[in-house]
Amino acid sequence: MTHYFWNMNPAEEYILNQEEPFKSILLQLQVLVETTIPQLELKYKYRIPFYYLEGKPFCYLNVPKKKPYVDVGFWSAAHLTVHLDKMVTDGRKVMKSLRYTTLEEIDAEVLIEVVLDAQRVNHKGFWKD
Repeated sequence: MTHYFWNMNPAEEYILNQEEPFKSILLQLQVLVETTIPQLELKYKYRIPFYYLEGKPFCYLNVPKKKPYVDVGFWSAAHLTVHLDKMVTDGRKVMKSLRYTTLEEIDAEVLIEVVLDAQRVNHKGFWKD
């Protein structure tokens, strides 16, 4: 049986083509992020799903190759102020992310608070001046 998906962008294909548990994690994160900020636009940039807000990069969803987790990376991470203790830098100078290895690890309240904080500072860009 052949399945046809109309109007599916590459970002959605990326999510649906992941193995479990990553597909379920990504779908849950997608619902939480998009219901928190409905005006976000999901694009496919740097070969991963990347949300844009008012034309500016906002956050991305990534399953790194050969790594057992999903990252939600925040573009304006240098300016974030909430739940920094739960965020991972992993050797990156500016980028910070929330990282999940199981669906049960997703704390919706924490994610939503970080997403709202990122929305508040998104106009400030990538670097901290």
